[in-house]
Amino acid sequence: MAGQHAVVVGRSDLVGKPAAMLLLHQNATVTICHSKTRDLGEITRQADILVAAIGRAGFITPEMVKPGATVIDVGINRITDRAEFDRFFAGDAKREVTFAKRGSTLVGDVASKGLRVGRSLYARARGVGLLTVAMLMANTVRATKMRRESSGGGAKRC
Repeated sequence: MAGQHAVVVGRSDLVGKPAAMLLLHQNATVTICHSKTRDLGEITRQADILVAAIGRAGFITPEMVKPGATVIDVGINRITDRAEFDRFFAGDAKREVTFAKRGSTLVGDVASKGLRVGRSLYARARGVGLLTVAMLMANTVRATKMRRESSGGGAKRC
């Protein structure tokens, strides 16, 4: 990753900022953007590595991605609206069956249809999102232990 230009779209404390720090520690040049960034597509098209962690279904479109870039889609968004489903999955018979059965489906922050990338990771049921939840739980346990230790072990129970 050294010398690569990484763009992180999303500035949350849980994903965006830590992802940017991890990339910086690997000697990537990092730009952090968000939904209010001016000319966002212009910035994302410069990325060798694009991390989408904005929390909006299909927010990153193929036009916003440089051909051959590595795309890491952290977003997990539930779609329940039929029109939105058709926008992302029109003609996908397998996904259609699942949507009809459950009334919803998952989609990332990247609209992947027509995307030309080098390597990509799309967070779905077994994707990056589960790692985020695991880390959140691990940090919760660690914080609870630290709090109990600092209060002399006599933490109040609710």
